[in-house]
Amino acid sequence: MSVMDWLLDSDPAIRWQVMRDVTDADPAAVAVERARVARDGLGARILARQQADGSWHKIDEPVWVPTLYTMLLLRATGVDPADAVVEAAVARLAEGFRWDEEFGSKPFFEGEVEPCINGGTLALGGYFGRPSRPLAQRLLDGQLEDGGWNCEAPRSARSSFHSTICVLEGLLAHERGVGSAPEVAAARRRGEDYLLERGLFRRRSTGAVADPSFVTLSFPTRYHYDILRGLEYLRTAGRAPDERVDDAIRLIAGKRQPDGRWLLDGAHDDGLDVAFGESVDAPSRWNTLRALRVLRWYAAGRPDGVSVGGAQGGDG
Repeated sequence: MSVMDWLLDSDPAIRWQVMRDVTDADPAAVAVERARVARDGLGARILARQQADGSWHKIDEPVWVPTLYTMLLLRATGVDPADAVVEAAVARLAEGFRWDEEFGSKPFFEGEVEPCINGGTLALGGYFGRPSRPLAQRLLDGQLEDGGWNCEAPRSARSSFHSTICVLEGLLAHERGVGSAPEVAAARRRGEDYLLERGLFRRRSTGAVADPSFVTLSFPTRYHYDILRGLEYLRTAGRAPDERVDDAIRLIAGKRQPDGRWLLDGAHDDGLDVAFGESVDAPSRWNTLRALRVLRWYAAGRPDGVSVGGAQGGDG
């Protein structure tokens, strides 16, 4: 079976994104497939697990953990936020959920205190039609001098890759939800440059790999950073690739298996209320989809850069 056939022989959440981002299928066919996400497969399972108060639960986890990270997985499926089933689920969450008292007992889309959590919350609000301008402003106010963010601020004045990518994703989704927002765009640009100045995975001071986990490919990501997540953000944001992403692209291309697939190096799925359907060290449709579209973005924007042959997928 070819890689493309393998990807298309999958959950609607993956299949519709492959059709849109890798095979350039007819938009009408893509829309039909996307409409299945809320009613079939992973998206439907997530929605079915929601509690009456709008939350998701998991034993031995505070309610906010499975609620936030299961919702982020729902967003990753690309489910249509205008679908009536999805709108009802989002309304239940907005009306019924409150953050823990230590976080101010706010409604879900108003967030809590840490930028890595608030970045995810802002991303959900932007995507699902519940943007919070006060939450966006809190994140803008928390941007550090070096351009990024850190959940340890103000104790630390140095940014974190983890916090920074969470906030960048949140600000991008928020900006798309509310329309033109020059102050958000400027903050994102500074945050993007924080990552790019470090080649997406290196220490700026020495050029050494900042953390070995940054060059492993995980899904779901939870709050964790890695180069594929960083590249996916830049692609989604419409940032043109330049030489600063070359090394990260080489690493992504080098992780492609002889059969054309990518493996799942890790899964930060311990907080989820639903199984997402893949196993560590096995071929991963999620990582293969994400890697292929990053390589397409790079090849289109930097044709004289690193060779990334076979970005359309090959035979397996």
